[in-house]
Amino acid sequence: MDSGTLLARITDYANRPNPYPLYAELREAGPVVRQADGSYMVGTYHEIAALLHDPRMSAVPRGRGEESSRLPFLRLDDPEHHRLRTLAMRPFGPPHSPYRVDSMRGEIDGLCKELTRSFEAGRQIDIVDDFAYPLPVTVICRLLGVPREDEPLFRAWSDAIVAAADVKPEEDTAEADEAGRQARVEMGGYLVNLAEQRRGNPSDDMLSAFVNEPDPALRLTREELAETAVLLLIAGHETTVNLITNGALTFLRHPEHLDHLRREPDLLPRAVEELLRYEPPVHMRERIPSADIDVAGTTVPEGTPVILALASANRDPMRFHEPDRFDPTRPDNQHLGFGSGIHLCYGGPLAREEAHAALSTLIPHLGTARLVDDPPPYRQNAMLRGPRHLNIQL
Repeated sequence: MDSGTLLARITDYANRPNPYPLYAELREAGPVVRQADGSYMVGTYHEIAALLHDPRMSAVPRGRGEESSRLPFLRLDDPEHHRLRTLAMRPFGPPHSPYRVDSMRGEIDGLCKELTRSFEAGRQIDIVDDFAYPLPVTVICRLLGVPREDEPLFRAWSDAIVAAADVKPEEDTAEADEAGRQARVEMGGYLVNLAEQRRGNPSDDMLSAFVNEPDPALRLTREELAETAVLLLIAGHETTVNLITNGALTFLRHPEHLDHLRREPDLLPRAVEELLRYEPPVHMRERIPSADIDVAGTTVPEGTPVILALASANRDPMRFHEPDRFDPTRPDNQHLGFGSGIHLCYGGPLAREEAHAALSTLIPHLGTARLVDDPPPYRQNAMLRGPRHLNIQL
């Protein structure tokens, strides 16, 4: 087929259950392939890794440079990205809050046990709705200080924001973009209001830490707080839902590895890394070069969108031995499941902790479970790829 249609075919919902043959086609045609909509796709590991570390590859969305003050730090470049990311990290991780994630381990384990308490033989459950979604939502609500009972409210906002951020070649995205913008405004206002209620009366959560920062030089403005809190709430659960669900599906499809992990549970951390390579929760990222860039002999013009197919890079045979084989004991597994470079996933340690606890709890139930649908129904989103439901018979 025409390699210029690869992005359209990869993002076509019909190929959501298995885009990997298309990624193989991309690597074969590449490493850089121009698309019908004028963008370029890159699907090979070494080229993508280099571009993720190239300061000329801007994360600011096309046409949004003049509005960078209204973007989360994920979509900004240094030095502003570094400033905001550093401020956001202060109440979350080292060096200022080194025990934040570690202190959640007991609570995460308890939540996993509570969610699986009703998993009885003969019952049909949905791994997504009954387990993989409520776990990270509860955890991020606890960390930020968001009432769990407000989850239906921010779920609708989150769905609209994530839909607006998806890769949709040759589609009119004006309506989705406006819905995402409005959802971001409403969600940001909601989170800032929660934070303001704790000003001068802090509790042990990140919103309290943000608004009660004593050093004026380290405080977020109201607008920065809104964008940062929205980003943390969405990123804190959207990708982890996919990681847990993709993990459960992969184990069900590979019962020999399920048995292996049951016998040797100490292998699970390596298995989580392999899941991040083999079935990553994030498949693509878009970047805009701020100058003409040479990529493996192809000149990509300044300002032209470049789609970095992270999931393709994770299956590149030039980097990984037998890349289409799921191997929980795989050595040298420097995958791009959490990206790389300055935008390496902020919440990676927490996502790993949640995935480890979740899969440890699920494995005893999966050994005798049966998939109701294979492939399962997938989410519409091509960038954040994962099943919308994963029904299993216990």
